[in-house]
Amino acid sequence: MIEYNHKGMTVASLHDERTGSFQYVVIDEATKAAAIIDPVLDFDPRAGATATDNADLILEYVRTKGLTVEWVLDTHPHADHFSAAPYLAEQTGGKTAIGTKVVEVQKLWQD
Repeated sequence: MIEYNHKGMTVASLHDERTGSFQYVVIDEATKAAAIIDPVLDFDPRAGATATDNADLILEYVRTKGLTVEWVLDTHPHADHFSAAPYLAEQTGGKTAIGTKVVEVQKLWQD
């Protein structure tokens, strides 16, 4: 994790080399409330299997910092990776959210 601190907020980023994706944890240092943004669910295309290695690194970071995850957010549909948002929400009790325009994109992919 690489951390950036500014005016009571911390943004930690974790890079997934396989997909080139960045995942973030945004923290209010005063309250220790956090949001996880764009988490990656690992996928092995040869085996057709998923894993939670990336998400578990985020969970370890959250626990080490003593954070309360309020939100797990996807900022857009991810064509480059599966989202670990449902897994992380289940593990942390955080709520999930994604932009309303995503529903329109998902309808295109449905067929």
